[in-house]
Amino acid sequence: MPTKSIIELVTLAALWGASFLFMRIGSPEFGAILFMALRTLIASLFLTPMMIMKKQHGQLSGRWLKIFIMGSLNTAIPFVLFGYAVLYLSAGVTSVLNGTTPIFGAIVAFFWLKDRISLPAMIGLMLGFAGVYILMSGKISSGSENVLLPTLAVLGATFCYAIAANFTKLYLNDLKPLVLAAGSQISATILLLPIGLYYLPETLPSTDAILSVIALGIFCTGIAYILFFRLITDVGPTKAISVTYLIPMFGLLWGYLFLNEEINTSIIAGSCCILIGVGLTTGLFTRGR
Repeated sequence: MPTKSIIELVTLAALWGASFLFMRIGSPEFGAILFMALRTLIASLFLTPMMIMKKQHGQLSGRWLKIFIMGSLNTAIPFVLFGYAVLYLSAGVTSVLNGTTPIFGAIVAFFWLKDRISLPAMIGLMLGFAGVYILMSGKISSGSENVLLPTLAVLGATFCYAIAANFTKLYLNDLKPLVLAAGSQISATILLLPIGLYYLPETLPSTDAILSVIALGIFCTGIAYILFFRLITDVGPTKAISVTYLIPMFGLLWGYLFLNEEINTSIIAGSCCILIGVGLTTGLFTRGR
């Protein structure tokens, strides 16, 4: 992988890892739906002028239905699920659970695209879900925290990402990265904003919450999506999705540094199982040999 792409990959992981920090700060005050509607709106306002200036908006013509489906699955639905989950889960734990995306991607590709799942990949699937159990079992068994539904919400979000990735590969693979990024955010905004305005908070959110949604929309969504789709174009989807291995590291780091979140042995053990499982599922270790 070229040095430029490696730098972009690490930058993308740092930005997406920070997104869980900003969601943890802003979602409780705005509410999950409005917070994510503002996130996609800001990202749309950031990306759309760039798309027009590059004269790429013509690619949207005749493709809006498929783009709307992609935007719903890749942005609107998972964003709201994450916005709900961070009300109960730490930023670090949520970022680790987000790492199950390639595992669900392999499952969806097996049933939808008839992709073969090798024996190491099957072991990786089981190991990944075992990691989820290790990560969350202590909290679930104690009954002291409402974590079961938030955990399922995150897994539902990663499942949506997996469907969206395969949908994009089938129907939208010819679109420019900027068009995919802008179209996804515009579609999500159209879907979420009317609902979000219905759930306006009773009090004005704090400055930290407002700055969080601005940073989330511009840096962690607008710029990050451009980097992601550009990596798919430059180095291919398999290498681009390896950002999944780095996001939990940054998610845990930012949560520890800025929110004083705990990093215990179950989090470390569960994270290792999930990441090894993802490595086996995506064939990373086989390619390494």
